[in-house]
Amino acid sequence: MPRDQARYAAQRAWLSRRHPTRAVRGRVYTAANELMNWTRRDFSFLMPALAMSQTASGKEDLPSNAFRYEDMTVSQSGALSARQILQGNTHSGYPIDLHESELPPGQAPHPPHHHVHEEMLLIREGILEVTIVGKTTRLGPGSVAFLASNQEHGWRNAGATPARYFVLALGGDKA
Repeated sequence: MPRDQARYAAQRAWLSRRHPTRAVRGRVYTAANELMNWTRRDFSFLMPALAMSQTASGKEDLPSNAFRYEDMTVSQSGALSARQILQGNTHSGYPIDLHESELPPGQAPHPPHHHVHEEMLLIREGILEVTIVGKTTRLGPGSVAFLASNQEHGWRNAGATPARYFVLALGGDKA
């Protein structure tokens, strides 16, 4: 390839990454009005990938809803009681899970662990000792902990009364 053609190809590649595209009569143009030559074969490979990205989970989007506390079912797991609030995917296919937990004094819901998805703890009542990668912090009502992906974490009720908190899980567990 001659030197000028190579430079032109590099400039086009840079522009296609930096500028949005638009389609006019089956042709794709960059914002700099340069024609990007795509064949029907290129689109035949692209279309299934686009379709899969829209329905990656196979689940429907979570609808708007209001959740009355008295209508939520309570489940028990050892000393922990939990009320599942919502679980599903946003319009973009992003998985979220929200539940409220109540933990008796001195108890932990489970041993320290890690997972791919992120979590947020939102403390409503009581005192939780939250340990993230070996660092322990006492959190009271109104406090929040963010638990990043694959970081060892755990918590226990360090108070004299039951602790009530929300757990918001963000994302799935596929690496």
